[in-house]
Amino acid sequence: MNRNKTILRATILLLFVLVNAGILYGISQIIAYLNTGADKSTMLHLDAKRGDYYLPDVTWESVDNPGRPLEPANQTRLEQDYLDAWYVRNNALFTGDETGINDHYTSSARVKLKELMAFNQANGISIETTTLAHHPTLEFYSADGKLAVLTDRKVNGFEKIYTNDTLLQAQAFNADYRVVLLLEDGFWRIRHFERLAARKDSVVTASIQMEMEALEGINYYPQETPWDTFGENFDRELLAKDFRLVTDLNLNCIRVFIGYEDFGKANPKPEKLEKLTQLLDEADEAGLKVMVTLFDFYGNYSLSDYTLTNKHLSGIVKHVKEHPALWGWDVKNEPDLDFESRGKETVLFWLRQSIQKLRALDGKHPISIGWSTPEAAVLLKNEVDVVSYHYYRDLSGLSEAHQKLKNQTQKPVVLQEIGYSSYSGIWNGFGIGKTSQDEFYEEFLQLKRRDSINYLSWTLFDFREVPERVVGRFPWRKNKQKYFGIIDQNGVKDEAYYTIKNR
Repeated sequence: MNRNKTILRATILLLFVLVNAGILYGISQIIAYLNTGADKSTMLHLDAKRGDYYLPDVTWESVDNPGRPLEPANQTRLEQDYLDAWYVRNNALFTGDETGINDHYTSSARVKLKELMAFNQANGISIETTTLAHHPTLEFYSADGKLAVLTDRKVNGFEKIYTNDTLLQAQAFNADYRVVLLLEDGFWRIRHFERLAARKDSVVTASIQMEMEALEGINYYPQETPWDTFGENFDRELLAKDFRLVTDLNLNCIRVFIGYEDFGKANPKPEKLEKLTQLLDEADEAGLKVMVTLFDFYGNYSLSDYTLTNKHLSGIVKHVKEHPALWGWDVKNEPDLDFESRGKETVLFWLRQSIQKLRALDGKHPISIGWSTPEAAVLLKNEVDVVSYHYYRDLSGLSEAHQKLKNQTQKPVVLQEIGYSSYSGIWNGFGIGKTSQDEFYEEFLQLKRRDSINYLSWTLFDFREVPERVVGRFPWRKNKQKYFGIIDQNGVKDEAYYTIKNR
């Protein structure tokens, strides 16, 4: 009996301790929440981390302050809240969504912002904006650490102005801003936001090192991993073996492809960058130059992606731009195929700013765009260094199309993809065979010599599998794509291989 009473008392005491511990823990969490503010990604209704949606370049020109110094931790916190305020403002002026305004602007500043939003809404105006670079200077930081004044110089970006959902104007901007921020409830909130002056965009000059004489190359994927060159089955020894085949063909260049998502989007994966370096090393060892096509399988093109795609560019270009095997950069493969789904001007606008960013990162290597037709290749001809196009039509029209394009530009012209499928299965009536592919290359090489065409053929190998994302799921398209190679699925060299080798 006494034992049971003891157990009961102990149980009641334990429950009392647990309940009080739970209450104290709950109170501590509430206090911590009130002191630190809400989670930023939750506040913005964003499921992703901040780096997944807005990553402009930020270069602090000065943080010197005669009074209280701006500690590194507070500088990071101030920068993050300041950029989030820009993001919230940009989103509000484009969509009319007020989410985040109360958390990133003081009462007086949010009144002005909401008045501007109301005016735009009443007049059918929306402004799509993103900034790409900021250069803040700390002008004042109060002794109590609750007031900061910034001058943000050379804020550059892009904006599109719409009236009643019709694009009225698209333009780049470069301006200075004066910003006053207050620390309230754990957030640095903008109290005053003033545009000081517009700047003239600086012109990025380039000293392009061109090697255009007799460019003869081939588009390359490993035979067992097409469209996945840098995946789990990456094999440096296999690359060396394949590149010996390319040099045996007496070619001097290969073209490879960087998948935007595969490489980590805005944050390129170190292991992928290392594999790219190893590929370039093996190409250099084989005496080959490498044309790198960026942004493969990318198709958004919206302003909200600009800071992310620029980070992607920066990570890749800075990593390999000094490599001796690098021939140049191909911004995007066949972007004109996205005109219908994304809008021609949207795609071109993204391409222009990507070229500008790429030029700022690397002013030595040539830049091209892999247009799907010679007709599309005149687009942005003044922005690129090399005008590139693809050709999969009857060879009877090649010379005329090539010469017409050359007459429209003073830039070097490259036929970046040309080839012929040896597929002879049911989906084409068993009508095309390897002899036809050999005849195709004999005729093409005659045209190449006569017209001095710089080219890269498609492709080195036949493939056993082609991903659906490349050509879709229809068997007549997938099967045709499998047989553009000049080495068959069993590793046997086709007649076309020797035709190219002995040209």
